[in-house]
Amino acid sequence: MKFRMIAGFTIFFIIYSLLVLYIGWNGWVWLESTRLPLPPVILYGVIFFILAFSYIFGRAKFRMPVFTIIGSYWFGIVQYALLLLPFADLAGYILIETGLPSNKVVFWIGLLLLAAFASIFAYGTFNAYSPVIRQYSITIPKQAGGRKKLKIAMASDMHFGNLSGLSHLRRLVEEANNLKPDIILLPGDIIEDDPEPFIRKKMGEVMKELSAPLGVYGVLGNHEYYGGAIPEFVKEMDRVGIQILQDEVLEIDESFFLAGRKDKTDRLRQGMSDLLAVADPSMPIIMMDHQPAEVSIAAENGVDLLLCGHTHRGQMAPNHFITKKLFEIDWGYLKKGELHAIVSSGFGFWGPPLRLGSRSEILEIDVTFADEAVPHHNQNEGAIL
Repeated sequence: MKFRMIAGFTIFFIIYSLLVLYIGWNGWVWLESTRLPLPPVILYGVIFFILAFSYIFGRAKFRMPVFTIIGSYWFGIVQYALLLLPFADLAGYILIETGLPSNKVVFWIGLLLLAAFASIFAYGTFNAYSPVIRQYSITIPKQAGGRKKLKIAMASDMHFGNLSGLSHLRRLVEEANNLKPDIILLPGDIIEDDPEPFIRKKMGEVMKELSAPLGVYGVLGNHEYYGGAIPEFVKEMDRVGIQILQDEVLEIDESFFLAGRKDKTDRLRQGMSDLLAVADPSMPIIMMDHQPAEVSIAAENGVDLLLCGHTHRGQMAPNHFITKKLFEIDWGYLKKGELHAIVSSGFGFWGPPLRLGSRSEILEIDVTFADEAVPHHNQNEGAIL
């Protein structure tokens, strides 16, 4: 097993280094075409090496947030460089073969690429930091005590830390509270791995302003596990009035059950049937499960509303084609039997603060409880309003 890990890492390192070399070579060729004074090749190589491995430097033992930030943006540069550069190189080759001066061809194609990157980053940054409210309306054909309706405000994948910071958190608090929800649910990846930046920036003081009559609840996501500081994270959430459910089921207001699962990352998490053994199936059951990996199992176990995140809807196009292949539902609404499944693209972001083909969002979910089974599917159910 150890040999396989070392071999896999070595192969990844070689391939990644070759891709970085390809990007760096294109950059050097364009710099030569500008006829500006060039830096020493060694200095240029060192700069590219730092850019390429800055995220790792930022997560080393002596953590340096500036490298984490640089590395996060670098991921976006690499993705779109690898998508655009082959076409740019092919176009340049064809134009040069037609007899156009190679220096001018390289210069103008490079300039167009820079303009494309500027547009991508500007538009992607706007989508990342300008959340929208998406509305869903569903009916659960069960009695919920004396309650006829429930308004849920939901936000997942905030990734609060260095780049998803205080300003973005304030947007969440303001927008969520403006919805005047009955309950606020946060299905995982509340922080970006390590809780240290969240605590150091006193983000909890802002997050504690989230307010709903039935409370604020969350679950663990894979990034809380990656941070390796779950007890510290849960303690901070308790301090600010957010209850993190770890394979727990609560009866809320004698009206419905709220189940919160540990993330799929945790191999010791309870099976769904064991977890829900304490819930009365005649009452509505709402479940938070960070990853939408067990939608069918939730339907089989009598869950009425499943709320997930994790996928970011790929975050940066065309990654959404990958998430659509990985999950039965990677974003939006799915009705499966009596189950309503809703997956959010997330409020924050992982890596670069860029979203293309997705948008930062808060969900407003209006639930109507019925006294008896609904005979026909409501065509408006689950629709984004």
